This record gives sequence, structure tokens and C-alpha cells, in this order.
Amino acid sequence: MSTHELYVNPPSGPGREIPASGDARFSWEYDMAGAGRDRLLALYQKGKDKQWDGARRIDWDLEVDPYDPLGTPDEALALHGTRYWAKLTEKDKGDLRRHYAAWNFSQFLHGEQGAMVCAARIVESAPDLDAKFYSATQTMDEARHAEVYGRFLHEKIGMLYPINDDLQALLDDTLRDSRWDMPYLGMQVLIEGLALAAFGMIRDTTDKPLPKQILAYVMQDEARHVAFGRMALRDHYKQLTDAELREREEFVIEGCHLMRDRLRGVEVLENFGVPRKEAEEFSERSEFLHLFRKLLFSRIVPCVKDIGLWGERLQRAYLDMGVFDMGDSSLDLLMTRDEEVAERLDAERFAAEERARVAEVAEMVADGAAEG
Repeated sequence: MSTHELYVNPPSGPGREIPASGDARFSWEYDMAGAGRDRLLALYQKGKDKQWDGARRIDWDLEVDPYDPLGTPDEALALHGTRYWAKLTEKDKGDLRRHYAAWNFSQFLHGEQGAMVCAARIVESAPDLDAKFYSATQTMDEARHAEVYGRFLHEKIGMLYPINDDLQALLDDTLRDSRWDMPYLGMQVLIEGLALAAFGMIRDTTDKPLPKQILAYVMQDEARHVAFGRMALRDHYKQLTDAELREREEFVIEGCHLMRDRLRGVEVLENFGVPRKEAEEFSERSEFLHLFRKLLFSRIVPCVKDIGLWGERLQRAYLDMGVFDMGDSSLDLLMTRDEEVAERLDAERFAAEERARVAEVAEMVADGAAEG
């Protein structure tokens, strides 16, 4: 079935074209081992070693109830406790859960396509070959993520939402800029930080095995992507003037305000007859949204500080948002946990499969003995 038949609201068109400028760069230095770039090359090797097949690693035979795909409790829904909630039947509540899951995973899907395009742009525009090599592995990662999110939406939920206008605006700004480092900053720091916060919140709260698998495996890849962005930008930003750093800090401030204030799923409530102003108020009071914002900035603020964007204006913006103290959080601990969660899921699944095989063999032996 065509994806366009599954959209709750029709997209603005069959696709989107974003005018872009900038140079495609070649490097004639192929001896990367002698260029003092061991960290990036090690990450490139890890990117190759950690490739996986979304059709095989994920257990697509797991059942998903489209009307409760994430096991979302009533209290986590923005309408809970409002005058609209009492009017909802149990079927309506199931529809609401389905719409929220479709909205969330649709934004994940659109964001992953954006990440794929940004990674391909970095292959084209990065000045050094090791960065091009790693970005090529990331392009493949993002394609795989878009594949699995698209399959989950098509096969398990049967519903999609168009890209949120503000997520589209952030992608547009990231891709339009001609400076080669801006796709890194927009994608690896802001949009990947947004994704990791949203993925992690659902991964750690859902009791449904299929979405937990998908999110854990995607997050394992994303941890590498953020590490790559940190390495590349940290080195580059040491060479920029104060004026150039301020331009990038302005981009970060604008992006953080946009992600904090606009990505709330208001479109879902509007589809249930809630006027936009009320939908915004209900979403703003949601504990789910408050947790998301906390996780969002726990990923972004320490990364921004680590790469050297920590001027007075940016610090003041984070103080105003109440997230300044997160600059001292450990990104490495978060990334290590992302790796561990995925590896633990693999180990549990392989152990269960091994137990099933042992039981099957034992049953066959017992049947053979009985027949003998």
C-alpha cells in the first residue's frame, strides 16, 4: 500500500526540494593512518563492524496491538485529566494511543531520512577523507533506520503523520547552509540529540518488545554518530574566529528553542477535535513532555559545551531555559548505556533462541526413544 494512503493528514506534496549551496570537496591525501586521525579511523572501523540488517536482527514476528503499540498508560496522554478525557470511549482512547505512536514514529522516520541526506552531504563537503569514510557508514545507518521505522509504521501501526513543520524547518536550515560544518552541527548535535532523547524515553518506558528492540538498536548506532560529530566539530571550532563561533551559537540557540517549544504532537489533539490553543496548553502540562525536555537537554547541552560552543550568549540562553547545569553531564556514560542496552537485548534474545533449540532437540530425542 502506498504510504500516501496511510497519512492521517496529507503532506504538502509528494516530496520536498531544499535548495542547497556549497562545494563538493575532494582530498588527494589517502594515507589517513599517517595524518594523526586515529580516533576518527577507529570510529570508522567500528561503523563497519557494527553494521546490521534490519530485516534479520529485529524480530518482526512479534505481535503489536496498533491501539496500544507502546503500552502507554492513561496518565501519560495529554488529554488525561481534561474535560475531553471523560468523553472518550475505550475505543477512542485506543485511537488516541495509535495516533500518538504514529506521530512519534513518523517524526522518527522523517528525521532519519533527513539524517541520511545530511550524512550524504557531509560525504560530499567534508574536507578530509576519514570524515567522508565515516559519513558514508552513517549514511547507510540512517537508511537502515528509515527502513525499520517505515516498516514498523506500515506493518504494525498502519498510520503515518506528515513531518512536523518545525522539524522540517530545522532540517531546511541545516541543509541550506553552504558551510560544510553546519550539517554536522544541525544533525549530529541538535537533531541527533533530539532523536536520542525521544528514542530513549520510549525505549526505557515501553514494555512492548518490538518497539524496544527497534529503538535500542537504532540508539546504538546514534551513539557513534554523536561521537563522530563531537570529534570533527571540536577540532574545527578551535580554528574559528569569535564572530564565526557566535554565528553557530545563534543557530544552536534557535534550534534549542524550536525543539523545546514546538515539537509537542499538537497535531494529534487537533485530529481529536481539540482547538489548537487548548491542545498547546494540554501538551505543555504533560509530564511526558517535561521528561522529554529534560532528556533532550541532557544530550545536547554537554555536547555543545564539549565542542567549544560555550559563549556568554549561549550560556545565558541555557540559564533562561533552566538547563545550564546539564553542561557538566557525562555524554560518555549515556552513550555507554545505549551500547549496553542493545547488547543486553541481543544476549537475551540469543539465549532464548538457544533454549528453544535445546528444548526442540530434547523433544525429538524423547520422541525417537518412545518410538524405539
